[in-house]
Amino acid sequence: MKIWIFTMYYLPEFGSAPILMDELATYLADQGYSTEIITTIPRPPHHLKYRFKLWQKETKDSVTIRRYRTNFTRHHLGRLLAWSIYTFWSRWVLRRVKKGDVLLLRLPPLLLGLIAKKAKRKGARVVLSVQDIHPDLSIESGLLRNKKLIQAAQKMERWIYAQADKIVVISQGFLDNLARKGVSSEKLVVIPNWVNTEFLKPFPKVNKIAQKLNLVNKFVLMYSGTITLSSYLTLEKILEVAVNFREDPEILFVIVGEGLKKPDLVRKAANLHLQNVLFLPFQPYKSLPQLLSASDVLLVPLDQEKSELSVPSKLYNYMAVGRPILGLTESQSEVAQILRHSEGGLTVLPEEQAELGRVISALRTSPALCRELGQKARLFVEKYYSHEVVLPQYEAVLVKN
Repeated sequence: MKIWIFTMYYLPEFGSAPILMDELATYLADQGYSTEIITTIPRPPHHLKYRFKLWQKETKDSVTIRRYRTNFTRHHLGRLLAWSIYTFWSRWVLRRVKKGDVLLLRLPPLLLGLIAKKAKRKGARVVLSVQDIHPDLSIESGLLRNKKLIQAAQKMERWIYAQADKIVVISQGFLDNLARKGVSSEKLVVIPNWVNTEFLKPFPKVNKIAQKLNLVNKFVLMYSGTITLSSYLTLEKILEVAVNFREDPEILFVIVGEGLKKPDLVRKAANLHLQNVLFLPFQPYKSLPQLLSASDVLLVPLDQEKSELSVPSKLYNYMAVGRPILGLTESQSEVAQILRHSEGGLTVLPEEQAELGRVISALRTSPALCRELGQKARLFVEKYYSHEVVLPQYEAVLVKN
């Protein structure tokens, strides 16, 4: 039996998906399973090694990695084209799949359903890993408005779920969403994303990264991640709140990352004449524990329309370094429920500017509260979301006879 993991993004790409899939593949290989990754050639700035190549085969930690070229554009239509090209390559790879093999398809894209059907005809077992609810997210964000296209996408979604032997969802809210769409409860299993708690752990606030970035003598509120349209809509509210703290030289808002909407966010900060907002590029992954530990509060922004359809992996990373979490989301979201259950953070709607400012001020003047929230966050993630707890759950689903 061989385990095939189909994921569009893999190391050395930035982001949670490449890291999680690498940790899962390495874990499975360490358990003795023959494991292959089917992914894409990395986007800039990691693409130079693969210049002029349509595909590349590599081996890392006993895991075989097959990379295929798609395209690099970040436009919505360009992304759809990339998904289509990746699906083409994936179907081509299926000639290697044998009866008894297991395929883990990380969704999106929905087009991977075409792979599932062909794999099942060959006698393979298909497990879907649903990371976002599509097309719901596209509909809620307004990217998909045409009624006929919406109906077609929803029909494809139901068809894809029908092809799977098992569907892994990352939260109870996701499970409820799919159950309402008629997916059999026997197919559904909740397995959250995880965090490597041996790597991501608390460091002192005064550390090498904090000193290098001049964060030591500041009360730092930090966001680290991709700056997408969804996160931008909330982060711009943070900039508006930052206006109220311009006269306080000790408060600093730090935004780490890249993304399609970063230029707009930088421009807005400049227009507001904000000297208390620092933009940084993505930092090397090996420095992430010290980077996050240089903060006093970590920010999890969620677009209100998508709060029930997404659980960002960065939440678990933040909790692992033992810092309090400020969830910028509605009280019924999955993120808010996790923070309440863990007692590791607070939530506030980003639109409620006065309340958001009050919460920031309260955290700043209460180091004992920050310490307590951070400690509880760390204990909670160790108990429920560590790689040692979650990865065996994936193994059990994938190799079940």
